[in-house]
Amino acid sequence: MDQFKIGRFIAARRKECGLTQRQLADALAISDKTVSKWETGRGLPDVALMLPLCEALGVTVNDLLAGQLVEPANYQQKAEENMMDLMRENQENKKRFILAAACTGVTVVAVCALVTIASVVELPTAARVAVLALAVATGAAGIGTAAALDAQAGCYECPSCGQLFVPALGEYVKGYHTLTRRRLTCPHCGKTGMCRRRITR
Repeated sequence: MDQFKIGRFIAARRKECGLTQRQLADALAISDKTVSKWETGRGLPDVALMLPLCEALGVTVNDLLAGQLVEPANYQQKAEENMMDLMRENQENKKRFILAAACTGVTVVAVCALVTIASVVELPTAARVAVLALAVATGAAGIGTAAALDAQAGCYECPSCGQLFVPALGEYVKGYHTLTRRRLTCPHCGKTGMCRRRITR
C-alpha cells in the first residue's frame, strides 16, 4: 500500500469535510500528532480505527486503502488488490522477523568465534587487540542490522488502549524487552507499558 497516497487522501477528505486535524483526532479519541503522521505518510491508521475514520471522512475502507474514491465498477477489483497488498505486507513482516533472528544468531556466533580466537590463539598484542576490536565492530553492526529489521517487522499492541503502532527506531532500541513484549510509549494514549509484539496487523 502507498502510505503517502493514503495520507494525501486522508488530508484531502478531512479538508473537504471542513475538519481540522484536532477535530478529526478528537472524534477518534487520538492525538492530532497521529493524524499528522498519517497525512504525511509516516504511518497508517490502525485496523481498529479504520471504520471510525472512514465514517468521519465519508468514505469506505476500500477507498481509504486505495487512497482514492473507488468507482463502483472497479470496487471488486480494488478490494482484491487491497487484500493482496495486506497479505504481501504481512509476508514481508514475517521475512524481516526471520532475517532479524538469523542476523542475531550469526552475529553471536561470529563474536564468540573472534573472542575465542583472541583468547586462545597465541597472537602479538597488536593482533589480539585488532581481533577484539573486530569482534566489537561485528557485534555492533550485527545488532544494529537486526534491530532495524526487527523494528520494521510488524507492530506493537498497547496494553492500555489496545491500539497497534510501529515505534520509532530510537524508542525501539532503548526499550527493554522480553521475547514477545517491549516497554514502549503508545503514541495514541501516551501511556508506557509492556506492549505485545504483533507480526500481522
